[in-house]
Amino acid sequence: MPLGSKTKAYETPNHPFQGERISSEHDLVGRYGLRNKEELWRAQSELRSYRREARKLLGRAQGDAEAAGREGEEFLARLKRYGILNDTDGLDDILSLEINDVLERRLQTVAYRRGLANTPQQARQFIVHGHVVVGDRRVSVPSYKVEVDEEETVEFDETSPLADELHPERAEEQ
Repeated sequence: MPLGSKTKAYETPNHPFQGERISSEHDLVGRYGLRNKEELWRAQSELRSYRREARKLLGRAQGDAEAAGREGEEFLARLKRYGILNDTDGLDDILSLEINDVLERRLQTVAYRRGLANTPQQARQFIVHGHVVVGDRRVSVPSYKVEVDEEETVEFDETSPLADELHPERAEEQ
């Protein structure tokens, strides 16, 4: 394949003017504070690739979910590590995943849910401006997928002015 012929990491909708799809996308973009629909389409493509891999593993095992689960242990372990699947879920459960399951694991959403910001948009700004660390390293990518083990280590950088609890932009405790 020549370099640059297929560099786009997401698929766009087949039909550009479907009112129901456009309104649901607009709702998701607002709820998760995404910059544009391209970020949503990237997440949808990621979910589509998960489902494609699960179908391929199930097809190879000819519908035997247990044999396919053994073959795809690494794939399942990765999805469980990211918190997209629960510990008891199997390959069949991947086929019933929703886009929300993928979007909930973004650093932007995790930072907002942990109370670092008042809105998802504010969480995005804090991340892009380098105020948020995961573990001991600064992450400035809002779409960074947070593993379950890392979730508790998402906090403000200690050198950031936002680390001060009296900073006026800090989220208010409820």
